[in-house]
Amino acid sequence: MRLHRLAVTAFGPFAEPQEIDFDALSGAGIFLLHGPTGAGKTSVLDAVCYALYGSVPGPRQAPGTSLRSDHAAADTPTEVTLELTAGGRRLEITRRPEQDRPKKRGTGTTKDKAQSWLRERTGEGWEALSRSHQEIGEEIEQLLGMSREQFCQVVLLPQGEFAKFLRADEAARGRLLGRLFDTRRFAAVETLLGERRRAAEAKVRAGDEKVLHTAQRLAQAAGDSADLRAWPMPGHQPGDPGLAGAVRAWAAVARCAARERRTVAEYALAAVEGRYAAARRAAEDARELDRLQRRHAETTRRAALLAEAEPERERVRALLDRARRGALVAPALEMRGAASAAHLAAAHAETAARSELPPMFREAGAEQLAGIERDLRGDLGALGAARRDEQRSAEIGRERADLERESRAAEEAHLESAQWLERWDATRAGLQERADAAQQAATLAEQIAGKLEPARMHLNFARRRDELAAEAERTERELLTLREDSAAARERWLELKEARLRGIAAELAEALVAGEACAVCGCAEHPAPARPAPGHVDRAAEDAAHGVFERAEQARADVERRLAATRQAREEAATAAGDATTAELLDLTSDLSARHAAAHAAAAELHTARERLARAEREHAARSADRLDAERRAAARASRREALDREQASLEEALAQVREGAPTVAARTRLLEDRVRIVSGAATALRRAETTAARLKEADDQLADAAFKAGFDTIEAAAEAVLPDYERTALQHRLDAWQAEEVMLADRLAESDTAAAGALPPAAPEEAENYAARAAAKLRTAGSAFDAARVRCEELDRLSRQAEHELRALGPLREAYDRVARLAGLTAGTSADNERRMRLEAYVLAARLEQVAAAATVRLLRMSGGRYTLVHSDARASGRGRSGLGLHVVDAWTGSERDTATLSGGETFFASLALALGLADVVTDEAGGMRLDTLFIDEGFGSLDDQALDEVLDVLDSLRERDRSVGIVSHVADLRTRVQAQLEVVKQRGGSVVRHRTAALTD
Repeated sequence: MRLHRLAVTAFGPFAEPQEIDFDALSGAGIFLLHGPTGAGKTSVLDAVCYALYGSVPGPRQAPGTSLRSDHAAADTPTEVTLELTAGGRRLEITRRPEQDRPKKRGTGTTKDKAQSWLRERTGEGWEALSRSHQEIGEEIEQLLGMSREQFCQVVLLPQGEFAKFLRADEAARGRLLGRLFDTRRFAAVETLLGERRRAAEAKVRAGDEKVLHTAQRLAQAAGDSADLRAWPMPGHQPGDPGLAGAVRAWAAVARCAARERRTVAEYALAAVEGRYAAARRAAEDARELDRLQRRHAETTRRAALLAEAEPERERVRALLDRARRGALVAPALEMRGAASAAHLAAAHAETAARSELPPMFREAGAEQLAGIERDLRGDLGALGAARRDEQRSAEIGRERADLERESRAAEEAHLESAQWLERWDATRAGLQERADAAQQAATLAEQIAGKLEPARMHLNFARRRDELAAEAERTERELLTLREDSAAARERWLELKEARLRGIAAELAEALVAGEACAVCGCAEHPAPARPAPGHVDRAAEDAAHGVFERAEQARADVERRLAATRQAREEAATAAGDATTAELLDLTSDLSARHAAAHAAAAELHTARERLARAEREHAARSADRLDAERRAAARASRREALDREQASLEEALAQVREGAPTVAARTRLLEDRVRIVSGAATALRRAETTAARLKEADDQLADAAFKAGFDTIEAAAEAVLPDYERTALQHRLDAWQAEEVMLADRLAESDTAAAGALPPAAPEEAENYAARAAAKLRTAGSAFDAARVRCEELDRLSRQAEHELRALGPLREAYDRVARLAGLTAGTSADNERRMRLEAYVLAARLEQVAAAATVRLLRMSGGRYTLVHSDARASGRGRSGLGLHVVDAWTGSERDTATLSGGETFFASLALALGLADVVTDEAGGMRLDTLFIDEGFGSLDDQALDEVLDVLDSLRERDRSVGIVSHVADLRTRVQAQLEVVKQRGGSVVRHRTAALTD
């Protein structure tokens, strides 16, 4: 990284724009930054840091501290611009902090937000990259490979801090090195191992608790089958090594006792099952005898009823036989009925058809009617040509009417066109005037639109300003209420905390256990423990009050942030709205809107007016051409009308002969068609009546033959014997039921066991069932006892397997806990294996410190004339302190090694400067090897004599071998003659200024 140019305006003590050319200063390798106290030397370094990271180093970035110059004019913005090369890229960073500026309109100030710009120089010039604070910060930190803290330690070398570093204890050194080398990941490893140790310990304890819970379930499952006085669990706690053996031994005893009880219950169940089987068989025999006796009685009763129904059976048989014979005649009867109905319908149709015939044809036969039909159809065919002539005559009439309408329409159109052409000049002038007026309105609308949009924007901002002002007032009232609530909640919490501290002895007394040492005094006896006083405040009440206070504080902070955002938005809206009131802006906007709407409405007619003018001109040309064409068409229509009149007269003369008195050929045709239909219908009805009469005679012959064959004397007797299907089916079902009943009763009367049962005394099934029920109850009791014994054995076996599984699973957990505990103790420095009691983070920092000491020694040897060497010490600290971050200096003149805190003032400067340069090299390598071409050294040269100062300058001058430039910030006057390139900061009443000087000019 190399700095090229720095420009500051209204920053720190610099009121006017100041520019520093680092390229000119870096040409000599070493340049001096000097000036009186308070002139602003450190502000130059602050500006570099602010341009890169958006903030200044250390305490100068404290809240309430402003970067703006108090000497600058109110309208001059605070700005810092830095041009540098990093990673082979030429960049320019410009930053402006958040600052107040005067309002553009009215009085007062408004706040401008912080702004940042990042540009990069390419072959085509400066190219803008970003304006986002976050993107620019990430880009710079990635290019430099250093955070702001590392940059301030490595590039802006603060000698005073490294002098403190030499004299600090190991804890302070660890904090500084931890910030520079970011060893948080190693501290995270320590924390992670500690958490894993606690998690593994919790798993082991949970496993022990789980085994104890399973053992308690074993005791519950064993019930009274095991001697609980031998229960070993109350003497064991989680983590007890003897817990596994005690659980296994007691489970074995419980299982043996449960198995013995199951065997006894099994023998008892077998005996009860035998007695129950005998009682069940006796009850079944009694039920069977009772069933047979009731069956015999039912059979005897139904046989008597069947004998009484014998006359009815004979009657049904006779009816069913007559109906079967009648069914043979039924098809012939149906056929004769259908033929009779068809003949009656045909005869009625014949009578109706003959009534429509003319009197001369009513007695004609079928053949005569067919001949008459043929003659009529011939006359119809002759009328086809006459219909065509009649249609042509009608067409001629319609065509003549069309010609008349065309003539009248042409005359009207000719008259209308003539009138329109007479008005043409006035019409054209009016249309042209409307188009010109619309064009002027369009120009006016554009002018008003240019004023209307800014007015609307200012009105929106003014309304936003008023809304935000009202919202800010509401938020201020809300904030006042929340502040009062927060103060009340804090007072309440402090009151409860004080009350709890007064009664804390009672809380400590609750944790006392007889025989265990007190956490306060260490005594194992507790003769008079304190008791909670009335109204005692416990920790839960205090925590609840503290939670209320924290929520009130959070609510207050949220409202404060919202109020700040609202005020800032209000200022921005006020700036954008200007000084005019909302009402004034509303009136202005309304007036411009009305004028713009009127002009826009008038301008909207421009296109329509132009279209109407063009359309009128086209219409004028068309009407002029149509006037000549209309005259030609009128002559053609007169000739056509005369030809049509001659043709129509000839056709009407021929049609009068064909119509024979009918008004039209169509009427004559309809008359002949009606006669054909009547004659044809009469012939068809006559033929159908003759056919149905023949079929009726044939059906009568077939019916007489069928009745004779079925055994009936007359057709009427056969018709009476015919029954519907449902009646025959019902009779057959009754007969079948009687027959089935007869067969069933015969089978039952033939059963020997039923007859034998009927001869025995009545059975008693209820008594046998009661005896069997009592035997079943005893069987259920014995079965329940056996099932309970069996289930207890199974449960004990299952829980024993579960306990064994849990005990086996505890082994790996204990091994994992031991392993993690050893690692956690080793990294935390509490393990006995860690002889030097070094934490992991301290071990890593010790390695970094050793590298820094080696790099610093190279320069310290040269500055001290080969006398001093810095070495890292990992000697174990005394007492309970940690070790690993010791730093000693070796004196080559005496051969002794001593602590760096014993160095004198000048020696301390040597060592701190060498340490700072060495640390810069190590941090640079740690950050990825980013090249640092510009360094600054702040103060410390006043403690050196002339020879030591020459040696230090030689060392700094040697940095030029690596193409570095070093800026020295110092008050030492001797340096002004030794360093040629100088940057002087001059303090003035109106603000400091910077001047580039050389030693020769100074002299």
